Amino acid sequence: MSGQGPWAQPRLREAWARQDWADILREYRAAAGLSQRGLEKLIGVPQPHICAIESGRRRVMSADLIARLTEGLAVPPELTGMPSDSEPDDWGPPPELRDRIAHGQATGRTDLRTADWIGQVLAQHRRAEDEVGGRTLWPVVRSQLDSVTRLIPGTTGETADRLMLLAAEHAHWLSWVAHSEGRTGIALAWLDVALGWAMDGGHQDMTAWVHRVRSYYALQHGDPRRAERTAQAGRVGNPSPAAASAAAHQEAMAAAALGDRDRARRLSDEAVRLAAQVPDEADRPGWLYWLDPVRAQLEAASAAAACHNWRAAAEGFRAGLPQLTGYPRDHAYYLARLEDAERRLSRA
Repeated sequence: MSGQGPWAQPRLREAWARQDWADILREYRAAAGLSQRGLEKLIGVPQPHICAIESGRRRVMSADLIARLTEGLAVPPELTGMPSDSEPDDWGPPPELRDRIAHGQATGRTDLRTADWIGQVLAQHRRAEDEVGGRTLWPVVRSQLDSVTRLIPGTTGETADRLMLLAAEHAHWLSWVAHSEGRTGIALAWLDVALGWAMDGGHQDMTAWVHRVRSYYALQHGDPRRAERTAQAGRVGNPSPAAASAAAHQEAMAAAALGDRDRARRLSDEAVRLAAQVPDEADRPGWLYWLDPVRAQLEAASAAAACHNWRAAAEGFRAGLPQLTGYPRDHAYYLARLEDAERRLSRA
């Protein structure tokens, strides 16, 4: 199964999470480049009936029809057991996830095609979050995480470590979404799970990134001293330049909040320098796909603003914004930061 297949598309998976068959068929056709006539051959449903489902004139109710559609559309196995209700029943990490991981490094062999597929899909989710929203994709990612952790007990060595990283990536994503929904305690619980899996698998970059995210949470909740210590922990060891850059920037923000502006500027300069070492996305960890030199420049402008250097902040935002494409939510955020810096400059 290729990562370019229809089910790699987050909008299709989100429609599946809602069990909205009209959207499922439309999104599948769009992703596969099929007409309603073309879809007819896959699912064995006449084109007029497909049209009726997509228009809302016919509802998909019978178990037989659902089974036929599920089989014809080749719904991935990690989705077929997923609850249809997109409202999470339990936001926190369930105990059985930890139990599965506890049996890692057992002897055995696992077919990694499913894991490769899920990893490619998670990469698509990261990029789609800016448009689709994390909450709607929550049940999809939770279901994917279940599939990953079920593979681990039958693995050993590098294979187990690789799956640990994939599980940690999913747990981090769930933490981020929970935090954006105001569920701080649950966000930290998922982050603890991600940190444990990253460390168990020996993944320095993910360990550094989890510390960076925890530092961000602490700073958002008014605890700059804890944010500083946690960001420093993310720079221990030998993380890659991209992961070290993210941690250095976060430590700069904490230092600025503590009033140590000289140190904040030095850390911010270091973060930009480190990011410049890996301008190509392929050389960065998958979850840092966005940390190119343009984003590093915008983060440096944010650090300048945190230091109340409004001129440097405005210049940095102004220079970076025209080059930030494909991130509408982030573009709106940095534009607001630019306007704030310019207002403060005009009052000086």
